[in-house]
Amino acid sequence: MHEPSTSLFAPLAAGANRAWAMALRYIYILRTSWPRIVELAYWPLMQMILWGFISKFMATNSTWVAQAAGVLIAAVLLWDVLFRGQLGFSVSFLEEMWSRNLPNLFVTPLRPHEFIVSLTLMSLVRTLIGALPAALLAIVFYHYSIFDLGLLLLAFFVNLMVLGWSMGLIISGLILRHGLGAESLAWMAMFVLAPLSGVFYPVTVLPDWLQVVAHALPSTYVFEGMRAALFTGATRVDLLLTAAGLNILYFAGSALFFLHTFRIARRDGLLMRIGE
Repeated sequence: MHEPSTSLFAPLAAGANRAWAMALRYIYILRTSWPRIVELAYWPLMQMILWGFISKFMATNSTWVAQAAGVLIAAVLLWDVLFRGQLGFSVSFLEEMWSRNLPNLFVTPLRPHEFIVSLTLMSLVRTLIGALPAALLAIVFYHYSIFDLGLLLLAFFVNLMVLGWSMGLIISGLILRHGLGAESLAWMAMFVLAPLSGVFYPVTVLPDWLQVVAHALPSTYVFEGMRAALFTGATRVDLLLTAAGLNILYFAGSALFFLHTFRIARRDGLLMRIGE
């Protein structure tokens, strides 16, 4: 009596089971990969924090932007240098992983530190290709030239690039350790620094406890130095030296971290399973 209805629902039940099995597969992958879990909440959280602080600052300083023409354009261009410096490093490393080429590279005489040098050079090339057109278009569209900063621009550029390389080394080391499940860090990690570095507002807008964290970042001193130059024409050598000192410390530490992680990956055979 009930055979027709059973045969009708059996394919639906089987299909539902297969769909649920695939959903479970993706849940298990997500559950075992903390970078994927973090990424789900990361972008909405970062947008809320960054624009929340911008709104808070603008609400009490409505004439701030008008005091120095181009200050926000300069902030965007310098931020892009920092972001592209890190991304250029990380993506060059990821391209070797996506093509499963790391084992091939390191059966040659190539040394890990030489590999790092090549990644920094490629990061510089990628950054210049990406940032120069934007800077030139700012002259055409907005009649603002960031090149008017002169040698200060070079100092800002170098400090931001070195910080980007430090972040790239840490991210590459984490990808070596955790595999391609952590590759989203290449796009996510740098945006943690955006609210803390005072890219679009002074660090004084932040809560006191966050200001302590902000003052441990080289990028904070770069953007504070940029605003000082645009608002008052002053060259804050003290800020540049502080940024340079922190960058030396961070780059050395991140290079050691990458080399240590690389040694572990080679010892444990992770280079051969890098895409898994």
